[in-house]
Amino acid sequence: MAFISSKALFEKALKEGYAVGAFNVNNMEIVQGITEAIKEKNAPLILQVSAGARKYAKHAYLIHLIQAAMEDTGLDIVLHLDHGEDFQICKSCIDGGFSSVMIDGSKHPLEENIRLTKQVVDYAHSKGVVVEAELGRLKGIEDSISVSEKEAILTDPDEAVRLVKETRCDSLAIAIGTSHGAYKFSGAGEPKLYFDRLKEIQDKLPGYPLVLHGASSVLPELVEICNQHGGKLPGAKGVPEPAITKAASMNVCKVNIDTDLRLAMTATIRAEFDRTPANFDPRNYLGPAREAIKKVVAHKIDILGCANKA
Repeated sequence: MAFISSKALFEKALKEGYAVGAFNVNNMEIVQGITEAIKEKNAPLILQVSAGARKYAKHAYLIHLIQAAMEDTGLDIVLHLDHGEDFQICKSCIDGGFSSVMIDGSKHPLEENIRLTKQVVDYAHSKGVVVEAELGRLKGIEDSISVSEKEAILTDPDEAVRLVKETRCDSLAIAIGTSHGAYKFSGAGEPKLYFDRLKEIQDKLPGYPLVLHGASSVLPELVEICNQHGGKLPGAKGVPEPAITKAASMNVCKVNIDTDLRLAMTATIRAEFDRTPANFDPRNYLGPAREAIKKVVAHKIDILGCANKA
């Protein structure tokens, strides 16, 4: 049991045509629900910690919660920093035991993105840690958007080649039409991912691991449960699961999932409060929430095609 690199996981995923699920964690029940599902599905696992999660739960607590899960399940886990915004937070996580970090320089011009990414890569590689970079703006694309606006959002294949070659990053998060949150395509017509752009990038970077952010499907049944029990999530819509499966069959070998876990937990807790308003024992609603997360993760593993790939 150890925090492992994603290198071997990605090599196998690329060879066999599936993707590894990368699940965000914030507390004990989320960690338990994910790892129990992964254990039963015999799947590889990346657990992600965002800057917000580190601020909420603190680095030490998260590390030890995940170590406890490894002891309980016998799993090897990639521990990954999600959306590190600068060198310092990446360095802190590398020094603090993470086996993988993401430096998100996508908001910067290409030259600055390359400089920042290379700085993180040089330090991470000296410590045996792998690095994910990002290129492109992650937001949903409306049907009526102009060609020039679309090009400004989607990852440019030539820029992707340059960033990878000049920084030596180990994987690259690309923008092909996904977005973060529960309202990925709200008011934007039918959900659509740009597989032609993914194919262009794949052709220019053959055998290179690509990453899909903002890939939660915002399961309608969870949205409905939330709304039935006092939630207000009108029009929430995510990425269709067949599109995720298709991306996983290409060079996308890491798929990030966070919103669906939040929805599973929140929907279950709302329903429990509604059904038993006199209940004040956290175990009686966090326990079912943990089971709901476990069920969603097991479902996602099937969508990604990585069951029995550990």
